[in-house]
Amino acid sequence: MLASVAKGLADSNIATLRYQFPYMEAGRKSPGSPRPAIDAVRAAALTAGRLDPDLPLFVGGKSYGARMTSTAEAEEHLPGVHGLVFFGFPLHPPGKQSTERAAHLSSVAVPMLFLQGTRDVFAEKQLMEGVCTDLGDLARLVRFEGADHSFHVPKSAGSDAAIMAETLDAVSGWIDGITAVQ
Repeated sequence: MLASVAKGLADSNIATLRYQFPYMEAGRKSPGSPRPAIDAVRAAALTAGRLDPDLPLFVGGKSYGARMTSTAEAEEHLPGVHGLVFFGFPLHPPGKQSTERAAHLSSVAVPMLFLQGTRDVFAEKQLMEGVCTDLGDLARLVRFEGADHSFHVPKSAGSDAAIMAETLDAVSGWIDGITAVQ
């Protein structure tokens, strides 16, 4: 999915920098301690900022990557970052509804875009809406009808390609709105 996101954003003249977490590089399935992932987010953001310091920088990720990105920002502002984009923020494990994984978001001081499917078992709709409401103007939640955590939809609800186009439009429109203000 993230390869498609990167290509779609590039087609909209939004540069991307993709990277892998250390556990992925090592071929492991389990991420283990979050510290190496948080450090990888910080290193990627610093690298992106150095590659073109004149471009507005937005960082984000999918699922675990979203949570590690927000955690890195909550711990200490990522230099030059104007906002965070989350593709399927994993609010809670499936069947274990909770908002504990969102507690750190109140320490984030940049705008956040939450892209969530309406069938996402990692983010119960009302809980996710409550989290975003509590975050106020810094959070924007965009829901994708029929999409699951991986943004797949049943054929009766449309197509994955249509959902991808909608997510890319949401991201580029949101980025345009943030950069127009700054």
